[in-house]
Amino acid sequence: MVFVGLFCYLLSEKYGLSPVAEPPLLIIMKIIRKFFVFQLLFCFLAFSSIAHAAPGESGKVDQKRNRFIGYLLSKQLPGLHFSDKVFNDELSQAAFHLYIKQLDFQKRFLLKKDVEQLSAFAPSIDDNLANGRITLPDTGYDIMGEKIDLVQKAVDAMLANNKIKIPVGPEDLLVGNFDVRKKEAYETDPEKTDFAENMAELKERWRKVLKAQIIAQYLDLQEEQAKAKEKDKGPVEKKSEEGLWKEALTKISKRNKTFFQRLRQENLQDHYDRFFNCITRAFDPHTNYIPPAGKEQFDISMRGSLEGIGALLREDDGFIKVIRIIPGSASARQGALKAEDIILQVAQEREEPVDITDMRLRDAVRLIRGPKGKTVSLTVKKIDGSSQVIKIIRDVVQIEETFVKSTIIESAGGRKTGYIYIPSFYRDFEGIRNGSKGRNSTDDTLKEIVELKKETVDGIVLDLRDDGGGALVDAVDIAGLFIKSGPIVQVKNSFGDKKILSDTDEKEYYGGPLVVLVNKFSASASEIVAAALQDYRRAIIVGSKHTHGKGTVQTIIDLNDVIPLLHMSKYDDLGALKVMIQKFYRVNGSSTQYKGVEPDIVLPNLFEHIKSGERYLDYSLPWDSIEPITFTPWRDEPFNLEALRKLSQDRGDKDEGLKTIAEEAVKAADRAEHSVMPIDLEDMRNQRQESRLVREKIGAHYRKYREEAGEGGDFEESEDEKGDPKEIWLKNVKEDPYIREAVNIVGDISRLPRS
Repeated sequence: MVFVGLFCYLLSEKYGLSPVAEPPLLIIMKIIRKFFVFQLLFCFLAFSSIAHAAPGESGKVDQKRNRFIGYLLSKQLPGLHFSDKVFNDELSQAAFHLYIKQLDFQKRFLLKKDVEQLSAFAPSIDDNLANGRITLPDTGYDIMGEKIDLVQKAVDAMLANNKIKIPVGPEDLLVGNFDVRKKEAYETDPEKTDFAENMAELKERWRKVLKAQIIAQYLDLQEEQAKAKEKDKGPVEKKSEEGLWKEALTKISKRNKTFFQRLRQENLQDHYDRFFNCITRAFDPHTNYIPPAGKEQFDISMRGSLEGIGALLREDDGFIKVIRIIPGSASARQGALKAEDIILQVAQEREEPVDITDMRLRDAVRLIRGPKGKTVSLTVKKIDGSSQVIKIIRDVVQIEETFVKSTIIESAGGRKTGYIYIPSFYRDFEGIRNGSKGRNSTDDTLKEIVELKKETVDGIVLDLRDDGGGALVDAVDIAGLFIKSGPIVQVKNSFGDKKILSDTDEKEYYGGPLVVLVNKFSASASEIVAAALQDYRRAIIVGSKHTHGKGTVQTIIDLNDVIPLLHMSKYDDLGALKVMIQKFYRVNGSSTQYKGVEPDIVLPNLFEHIKSGERYLDYSLPWDSIEPITFTPWRDEPFNLEALRKLSQDRGDKDEGLKTIAEEAVKAADRAEHSVMPIDLEDMRNQRQESRLVREKIGAHYRKYREEAGEGGDFEESEDEKGDPKEIWLKNVKEDPYIREAVNIVGDISRLPRS
């Protein structure tokens, strides 16, 4: 028994297991399973001898590397994942379902017989991974490539005819091969349709899609012409109907050419990476395989900074165009690179330039980014047609949009309310590992609290809307800023071992009235903060009917770390694994998983009909609860919620912004149920006009919505909206009806007696 105990202890220390709260035999079995995974890993490496090539190099794919990644997933995931799911035929079917979904989600390429052919691989996915024989991505890649060829030929043929026949009366209006006045309909929800039986049915599906695209483009051009006439004081050349239709047809042809070109840029390694991600997501939606490029982006999002030139880019007709220069960045300091510049070539120090025309944006960005202090040379085409080589010394780019910020909102009667926006729970773990302090959301939030207290605000609104989470430590620490001390969240692992994460700092940094804004896109760390402040009776939670419902904890495992030193040189970067290892629970014992957090006061939400949340995701984990823990509420008595809700409801009935949102939310939900779209000219024109009126109606009361709707060309961008991003943000805050109501609730908390 002493030997078994020592064996368990040593392996738990080595492999990160915690043998607590489960029967000893089960613990030993789990540890032995984990131990044998590492032993089998050595065996796999010892007998693996296929030549190595970097993925994507000269069109080659490193099959040895891919087989090794597949083997790692099959052996590591069952032991690491919280659910203790077994990699069997059932899990294989789940992975296959996700694979087909990502391969052709809109069902515009694969035929039913193709899916049936691929489904033959489904039952053996688990066995093939374990045996190092992966074939599904190769077959899927070949079939998809063949169907892309066939569909493109069909699309090119349909768009080849550019003759326009415009009748005098109400007869058919022929634009190429499309009768745009013929009344037809198209199912826009892929979940409500099946894969096509044959190519004829698939071509008919594409014919309707192309017809809808052409009509939509024509209506866009009509509106652009009308706006130009209104805006320009001089004479504006009016294009004929035939000219508008020809231009629409040309633009749609060009757009589809670019679309197919991008599809062809997807290589076999991309398919393998997505296949691996389907394997991991069969365990739960937040367990992911992260390829090397994806890991880099994940690190950037976590720390809110990157090393590069500081320019926002996008693909535009095969070119990489500069959209905006980030203030204070290396590009801003150098001064030569401007918005609207097109980057043609990229050269590293003392290397030949690389042409990035027709390159995928993510690949171009990886060339342009690089270590701080290194020079990159960009050959750009300026807006006047001239060319210029611009040398920029890379530096750290702070992505200000990702950081905490605050402002003061003044109300009638001289009230001043603090507003703090937390876009994510970021933390620079890499900086910490390298010895620096590293920027984090807790310190930034505390800094804003201190500044607001100097202004003697009467309360604070903490905005966690659209905050998808981040670092767990920051969720605990930020919640702790508003209480003296105590437990914030319970965390349980797959062994049943429970850990309480607490705020141990005895100082309460802000003790005034507090309102937390959430919506259905508030997830993970956001839900921990909202739940803790609700359970402590510290804050009133305001927002959508429920938050996202992500009550799980993930950790990042660098797959390169599992390779023994002697074998490291045989493999290119393996990427990383984001795996769900724990589940968290509120101090009252309830999980936030699946159900989310239910606000104390619910406000109308225009997007309530959107199926967003854990309850709508494939293979999400269920809700459950554990024993509550002892904690001391911040208030002895609960809030007078009945009175607060009544006051809020009365204001909502009078507030034109919230009233409009409530009315349109009902209509939006009804429209969402009817996913069949008419695709004839008059119906699409009427539908567009109806949508315009809705957006104008809401936009008149909700500036942020107006700007988002404007992306589709429905609103002119005013000069002030092209200005300083901070000023634009401040205007959005002051005109946001949800923030306005949250500020009013802060005032109610101050005035109302406790229940």
